Amino acid sequence: MFMRHFGLALVLFKISLSAAKAPQAGISILPHDRLALEAELKSLKVKIDEIGEHILLPDIVIFHNAVRYALDDNMFYKPEDVPNAKHLLSLGHQRADQLKSGKHPWTKETGLVVRGYKSSLDDSVIPYGLDIPPELSQQINKNKRLDIWLHGRNNTLSEIRFLTERLKKTSQFRPQNTIVLHPYGRFCNAYKFAGEKDAMESLHHAKSQYWIDNKRIALRGFSMGGAGAWHLGAHYADQWAAVAPGAGFVDTAKYQDIFKKEPKPTWWEQKLWKLYDVPPIAGNFLNTTTVAYSGEIDKQKAAADLMALAFKREGMKLTHIIGPKTGHKYEPQAKEKVSHLVDAAVSKGHNPYANKVQFTTHTLRYNRMKWVSVYGLIQHWKEARVEAEYLGNHQFRVKTQNVTKLMLGKLKESDQGTTTYTITIDNQKLATKLDPHAPLMFLRTGTRWEVVKSLAQNNLTKTPGLQGPIDDAFLSRFVFVPPNADPINKSTSEWVQQEMKYAISQWHRQFRGNVIIKNVNELTALDRDSNLILWGDPKSNPLIAKISGQLPIEWNEKGIRIKDRSWPSDRFVPVLIYPNPMNHRRYIVINSGFTFSEFGHMSNSMQNAKLPDYAVLDIRVPIAERIPKGVAHAGFFGENWQLTETEGND
Repeated sequence: MFMRHFGLALVLFKISLSAAKAPQAGISILPHDRLALEAELKSLKVKIDEIGEHILLPDIVIFHNAVRYALDDNMFYKPEDVPNAKHLLSLGHQRADQLKSGKHPWTKETGLVVRGYKSSLDDSVIPYGLDIPPELSQQINKNKRLDIWLHGRNNTLSEIRFLTERLKKTSQFRPQNTIVLHPYGRFCNAYKFAGEKDAMESLHHAKSQYWIDNKRIALRGFSMGGAGAWHLGAHYADQWAAVAPGAGFVDTAKYQDIFKKEPKPTWWEQKLWKLYDVPPIAGNFLNTTTVAYSGEIDKQKAAADLMALAFKREGMKLTHIIGPKTGHKYEPQAKEKVSHLVDAAVSKGHNPYANKVQFTTHTLRYNRMKWVSVYGLIQHWKEARVEAEYLGNHQFRVKTQNVTKLMLGKLKESDQGTTTYTITIDNQKLATKLDPHAPLMFLRTGTRWEVVKSLAQNNLTKTPGLQGPIDDAFLSRFVFVPPNADPINKSTSEWVQQEMKYAISQWHRQFRGNVIIKNVNELTALDRDSNLILWGDPKSNPLIAKISGQLPIEWNEKGIRIKDRSWPSDRFVPVLIYPNPMNHRRYIVINSGFTFSEFGHMSNSMQNAKLPDYAVLDIRVPIAERIPKGVAHAGFFGENWQLTETEGND
């Protein structure tokens, strides 16, 4: 279920619900234009179907989808969008004809190029743009620098507008001999959730198509794109030679001045801010050149100032370039300074074998930095830290906090055969003999560490990619499985149907993809190896019935029970995420889509998870009041996916 948390948004922004839709509603187009576009769409779809499965087919589908979505979702915003749509369809036809004849010249083009890929989340085809300098065409089989540019917020950024811009407008920063990658980001979500996945998937796809130097990748962005550069920069700091955020927020509470307003966020929502808040994980930038930019009179400067303090707490210094007497834009001379510093850092490249690594996380969703990987926590959503240093001569010094499972990957060693390693971890000295290419693995029991051959455990435990909360299920392939039988009762059945329909709609609106929906008897092997989003109850959905006895929450015709508390099943519905009892490598989710609201876009900083691992929802409470009034009970499962004492009061 979507927890449509717009009560707070209404207080903060004082705008009408009708004006709060994202994407923004467009204008009507002339009937003859619609007919012409529909005819061209139909013709292009025939060609796409004739081509069938082909690795380059997404490069054609992006044009079809752009126009299809604009027509279906009312996303024509100005009259010029119509001829732009026609032009995109003509490009789709051109590429389709070329591919049918065995040619694909756009894959070798320089200048402004648009490409597409099939997302691992929902099989949707997602576009991205490239700016490729002409001189690079002469550099065959030579690894090239790549800069990622994250665009700012635009509530009218339809696929038509994105593709048109990426075919007409050169990059704001265009370093010499550099490919510039422009992710779509699945619309405007500050590159969080599916937007984060898109940024990383488009990078991965670009690497598969072009010769890219992994050591010379820079991450940049401005405004909403600056916010994305901050959080992607911190969570994946080991992938960037330089990070250059411009005028982007870095947290939720301070940016929104949230505690001076009502209603106050729930205790679990406050915990979940740690998924994307950057100041607590500033130490992750230790081995990455970070160049922040702010206009002197831009209110967004406060975010970079906050990061400067966070850097200082870590014993680091943030390079913060300030444009004098400048608002929310780049000042020319300051822009040149940013470019100079980024270029210098990228020319050196990042060192994957840095002797010292500092890593902070609050969740196993983000569990690695360079050669340090964390596979277990004492408690999620509390700060976990690893400070690891290679001292030379096969010696390591490691300090940890809130970590139970740790792996140190191989450094660049020239040794042959078995080598003795000495590791001092939390003042405990350990020694082991290993092949120099094998990782070092450690398990903590109580206060003592031991060297182990494997970190795998037979018991159910939170591990990377299987740690919650509910929204985490939508960061890898997922499939909706609707009910197909009579429900426990009519009232909850109607609620489930409404929520599922809303979840499907909002995934498309906010993340520009299409949910995969399969009935139980239609599930393929691939589907069963995906996260299954189960809708209904133990009577209406056979998969819920099959696993209900293996869940920590009881649910039947009598009601819902969690430990010693119970709720009637005609008025309350449980929502939860849990390892799939039929496939412990994947999740099941019951009766929930992603949990931030369609109104979160009013500030991208509010597009955060709104529910923990499980909750009991009162279906009588109006949508606008559902958080916190509509949540009868909520909490996080423990590190072994067990029920724990719930924090705070319901």
